[in-house]
Amino acid sequence: MADDQPWAHDMYDLLTKKHGVTQISYVPDAGHRVMIERALDDDSVHAVSLTTEEEGVAMAAGAWLGGEKSVLLMQSSGAGNCVNMFSLPRLGRFPFVTFMTMRGDFGEGNPWQMPMGLSVENILKACEFVVLRADSAEEVLPAAEAAMTMAYKSHQCVAVLLGQKLLGAKAF
Repeated sequence: MADDQPWAHDMYDLLTKKHGVTQISYVPDAGHRVMIERALDDDSVHAVSLTTEEEGVAMAAGAWLGGEKSVLLMQSSGAGNCVNMFSLPRLGRFPFVTFMTMRGDFGEGNPWQMPMGLSVENILKACEFVVLRADSAEEVLPAAEAAMTMAYKSHQCVAVLLGQKLLGAKAF
């Protein structure tokens, strides 16, 4: 297991051990590598690889209807794929949590990532999400804790944006 993201190990333990998350759906992403590897190695968690991000919204609905807690891991660029599906948790009044690794953020060198990176927070707010950010390792656990509480106690849609200051900008 990688040690370059120690905060990700702590976040995984918080979600699964403290908050009882049993389903983690994801679109493969280097920024979520530790979380994905941990989920794949954990027999108590259903790790579901998705072909597109909006499938994760439907997976969260199914998990909730089945009495389970879930989170969706994706890159911020995938938020644009999900706008229509983001109405599902709002209209179905079920909790929804997504952790998004940011692109088009601090230090981005890929011009194709800039439009969604600059728009994602406004898009999420327009979809009635609570938007939290973590730009340092010290901010990850408080943001994850707040997201789980807000979603699963108050039935809110919550997105935690994991910034490029935390993850590091990718070379282009």
